[in-house]
Amino acid sequence: MLLTQSQFREPYDGSSRKLVLALDIGTTFSGISYTILDPGQIPKIFTVTTYPGQTKSGGDSKIPSIIYYDVDGVVEAVGQEAENLRESGEAEDNDWIRVQWHLHLRPNRMNAPHITDDQLPRLPVLKTIIDVFADFLAYLFSCAKGYIRTAHAAGDALLLSLEGNIDFVMGHPNGWGGPQQQRMRKAAVHAGLVPDMEAAQKRIQFVTEGEASLYYCLENGLSSDVIKPDNKIMIVDVGGGTIDLSSYRITKIGPVRAEEVAAPGCRLQGSSFVNDRASTFLLAEKLKGSIYDDPQEIENIVQSFEKTVKRIFKASTGTVHIRFGSRNDNDPEYGISKGVLKLTGKEVSGFFDPSLDAMLDAIQEQRREGGDIKTIFLVGGFAANDYLFGKLRGELAGIGVEISRPDGYTNKAVADGALAFYLDHVVSKRVARITYGVEGTRSYDPSKLSHMVRLRKIFVQPSGRRMLPDAYLCIVSKGSKIDTEEEYSEDFFRESATLNTVISISVTITTYSGDSVDPQWTDVDPESYHTLCTINANVSQAARSLKPMRGPSGQLYYQFHFRIVLNFGLTELKAHMRWTEDVSRVCCLLPWTITG
Repeated sequence: MLLTQSQFREPYDGSSRKLVLALDIGTTFSGISYTILDPGQIPKIFTVTTYPGQTKSGGDSKIPSIIYYDVDGVVEAVGQEAENLRESGEAEDNDWIRVQWHLHLRPNRMNAPHITDDQLPRLPVLKTIIDVFADFLAYLFSCAKGYIRTAHAAGDALLLSLEGNIDFVMGHPNGWGGPQQQRMRKAAVHAGLVPDMEAAQKRIQFVTEGEASLYYCLENGLSSDVIKPDNKIMIVDVGGGTIDLSSYRITKIGPVRAEEVAAPGCRLQGSSFVNDRASTFLLAEKLKGSIYDDPQEIENIVQSFEKTVKRIFKASTGTVHIRFGSRNDNDPEYGISKGVLKLTGKEVSGFFDPSLDAMLDAIQEQRREGGDIKTIFLVGGFAANDYLFGKLRGELAGIGVEISRPDGYTNKAVADGALAFYLDHVVSKRVARITYGVEGTRSYDPSKLSHMVRLRKIFVQPSGRRMLPDAYLCIVSKGSKIDTEEEYSEDFFRESATLNTVISISVTITTYSGDSVDPQWTDVDPESYHTLCTINANVSQAARSLKPMRGPSGQLYYQFHFRIVLNFGLTELKAHMRWTEDVSRVCCLLPWTITG
């Protein structure tokens, strides 16, 4: 028997109609799903299946994630229309700049030595990554509205009634976090999806691609033999840029509820890197010295490889044929005859194997952390490749793990899953993949070696306390189970000889992504500390009621006590500061600004 999460979906309980757009902005392809929420009606998920430039209506639910700019940075073509202009040669004739930008947003701390900024496609002059992302978001928004106009009765009137009442859900790789989310929000403002950052905070949600894929699997039905309490499953989403892994334990069914059992994994080894390795091999080895030893010629061959061989490649045995030219294209010395390049299966499998190895390594890491996971679901566009799937299945069968591909895995897992995430909230607990805390000071303790080596840094507060700087004060540790409905907090205080300096308080939330299980000092492994957001609070009213205290030398000073509270609600952090004012607890949910 198959179970689908939509069987248990409740009617929309809002008071007014709302449109929700889910945007899957992938490295190589992007797509859109949407729902129209009507009060009292059970939501349905729809997919945009028609885009400008496609040769047949309803033929594909995704478009290439590319933009062509002219030399002045003006958008000339986007998506399938841009790909059509590349194939016709018009883009090259006009010297337009082709941009595939997604990996420009990646966190610098991601372990990907095979990728540097210099290797990524250049951005147009005077264009930032936020500008480019905004241009693509604006295009997707336009495509969504155009599709709704024609797919629904009285579509123009429908969109008019929804104006200003549109929410957005965006998927992103598991390895991305707050800084990337905030840049995506800024791009959404520039694109006109929302009017300002305040609206962006309220109307834009984010979900990791791994979790969105879980929702997609549940939405499309999984066997009741798999979806039952205490069973553990792993979702492996293999897309164009990243391999995203998320592991869960089913806690209940009817409807399904789940909790993460391992920190989400992410590897920058998606299908686009297969193309990169093919290009490098052809340019540096196979066709070096031939008449095709030219980057543009190699790109054309790789594009042909992408559309044919890459999708149907199954085994490392035999010969592989890439048809890229006409019957007049001949160079027998280099394996080219009548427009066909011959490669061995072993050569082609070498393009895939680093991605396969990264996937297997990441799967083993998830199993070490998450326990005995026996069931894996492979989703994403790259999952369609039989060589990849066959090798994975063979390797995993040896350790008693079953891997399968849900129906419809190739096109819309993230977009549909992101919308189901917005509607259903299946995951109740997540595992922190990094440590969250604040930079501050710590009382000097001469019995601790780490304090003794910092003896020269001691400073004395007005209260007489001897303190050390560069302290890291943890609030949530890496690997901790985070309940989506709970708050995580720690108490702090600010001490000063003058009242003026405690009227305004600024606290920076800092993450730690290194290997230490108990990071204590920001001057140890400093490259692993990253500013996530800053909370600024005007506490002048509460500060005026502070009573001065007297230090050991007779000096007067003030202490202001407050609490930093973190809430991980859905998939992103919310931070605020709480303090006591006029003998009443005041919760100040302050806007927080991503600065990293």
